[in-house]
Amino acid sequence: MLQFITNSKSKTPVIDQVLAVIDGGCRWIQIRMKDASDEEIKKVVEAVKPKCIETGSFLLLNDRVELAKELNVGGVHLGKEDMPVSKARMLLGPAAVIGVTANTYADIAAVSNLDIDYFGIGPYANTETKDNLSPLLGLDGIRDISYEMSKNDILIPHVAVGGIKLDDVVPLLEVGGVNGVAVSSAIAYADDIVKATKEFLNLLPHTDID
Repeated sequence: MLQFITNSKSKTPVIDQVLAVIDGGCRWIQIRMKDASDEEIKKVVEAVKPKCIETGSFLLLNDRVELAKELNVGGVHLGKEDMPVSKARMLLGPAAVIGVTANTYADIAAVSNLDIDYFGIGPYANTETKDNLSPLLGLDGIRDISYEMSKNDILIPHVAVGGIKLDDVVPLLEVGGVNGVAVSSAIAYADDIVKATKEFLNLLPHTDID
């Protein structure tokens, strides 16, 4: 599975990024606009939501739980400093998808008993998308966390995230043990976002996060 994370630093506006990745076949999109106002994010959601509904594409907001509820999107992705999972679940209800960032197995173990739909494990490599990065994991780090999850019967889907390029996908699937990847810059900075999206999807299995 492929999750696309919007990138506000790209020369392509966020709305155009989302529409292009949908045209490329991606059906799982996280709108990440850390420095934007709620009103700016609302305009993006209103612009892309009709196409999401038309194509069955799934829309998450990064962090903004209350806004996600107001806009009736599919769910949220929560970082370590964001709203606690239990509170987000109470606000959004049982049907919402909630993803959580993890940098260590301890991060996962601490919340694995909560109602979480997927983990984003990273950062895999250096990325300009996010400031104040946690320690880089690389292939070995992703593999080790996946192994610990399996050994301890934590069966929650998990995707690798952070600086992932096309050449990283097959090694991550084969050695890293992940269910998919979350990609931002490698798609958002591409001259042809539709083509770049298709190239990633061609390397990935098609599975559901729920």
